[in-house]
Parts: sequence; C-alpha cells; structure tokens
Amino acid sequence: MRSESEAASVKQAVSIFKALGKRYPNANCELDFDSPFQLIIATVLSAQCTDKRVNIVTPPLFKRFPTPKKMASAKIVELEELVRTTGFYHNKARNIQGLSQKILTDFGGEVPSTLEELITLPGVGRKTANVVLGHAFGVPGITVDTHFGRLARRFGWSTSEDPVKVEQDVMKLIPQKEWTNLSQRLIWHGRRICHARKPACGACPLVGLCPAYGVGETDKVAAMQLVKPDSAFR
Repeated sequence: MRSESEAASVKQAVSIFKALGKRYPNANCELDFDSPFQLIIATVLSAQCTDKRVNIVTPPLFKRFPTPKKMASAKIVELEELVRTTGFYHNKARNIQGLSQKILTDFGGEVPSTLEELITLPGVGRKTANVVLGHAFGVPGITVDTHFGRLARRFGWSTSEDPVKVEQDVMKLIPQKEWTNLSQRLIWHGRRICHARKPACGACPLVGLCPAYGVGETDKVAAMQLVKPDSAFR
C-alpha cells in the first residue's frame, strides 16, 4: 500500500498527464518513418539534432539505402555525406552502418523488438530503444530525453540527472500502458512551452499542478510570445 505522500505524488502525476493530453491530443513521434528500421535510423540521427532536420535528411538516405543489407554495404563516405547536416556525422554514419550490419548478422535482417536486444546495437541506448519499442512495436516505454528529464525534475517526479534513475522514478507514477504517451506529451510540452532557459509559465496548461510554476514568464501575453508552434518541429 502506498503512503499518503506517494499517493499524492501519483495523483499529481496523473493529473499532469491528463492535462497534457488535453493540450496535445495528437502528440506523436515527430520523426517520419515507415518501418522499424527507418525509425531506429532516424532516432540515432536525431541525437543533438532536430527532428525537423532529420526528416529532411532521411528521405534521400532511405531511397539510396532502403534496407539493412544495403545500408550495411554502403560506402562510409557516402553515408557521411548524406547525414552530414545532422551533426556528428562521422559517428552517426558509423553507427547506422554498424547497427545495420548487426541487424543482419544477429537478428536475421529484422530490427529486434526487446530492450535487451536493441541496446546491443551500435549507437542505441535506452532512449533510442524505448522510442523504437513504443512507436514501432507498440511496447510501452519511457523515453528520457533532455526535455523529459527537465520536466520530470520540475514536476518533482525525480531529483536525478541520471536518465535511467529518472525513468525508474517515473515508472512508479504512471500506469505502464501510458508510458509511451507520457513520453510524447512531455517531449512536446518541453519543446513548445516548458523551455530550458525561459519557460512560458503564463501560457502553460499546468497552472496549479506544476510546483515549478513561476520559474519562467508568468505574464500571459508575454508568455504566449515564447510558445513555439507545431510547424517549428515538422
């Protein structure tokens, strides 16, 4: 049985989850993909890069190398040129080729569908694995990116800077079936309103629920100027 404080934390977290659901009813993965393979490649490329930029880069990449077999046998210099604008292109090119090769040799050419297997692929950590599990395979997972971690700490759900510890803390607050939806709602909210440097508190749907209210702009008119539109991310 939960203590009163634990029960209160769960109640607050569920209220925030529902409020964000009303604000972002169509929150989904903002990376474009048609298969688990495309999603895992896109997610690796999205590290320290915007989804919008990745969505520009991936169509010609997948047209040239549509399968793990073709990606695995690509010339590395050609891969580097195709992903150059996503940043850190030397490492990203090696990783997407390396994970393609491992998918062929270890998993019969199919992207694996478990966390334990996914994190054995080059360039794939828990964050990327949970994105793929949630959006390609329908397996609930918590994606702790910079936005999710920041909001979890502002909401009082975790005090840790360690993504794995944040993931474990949040797991206790929200039903497992909603973990993927929770991740998307927090990521969308972090991108659009709850910014790192200057949150748009006055335009936030979580007034009365968020213990960090007031760390950003509280004037409604001024706060609205800080809100980023959906078009900034797609």
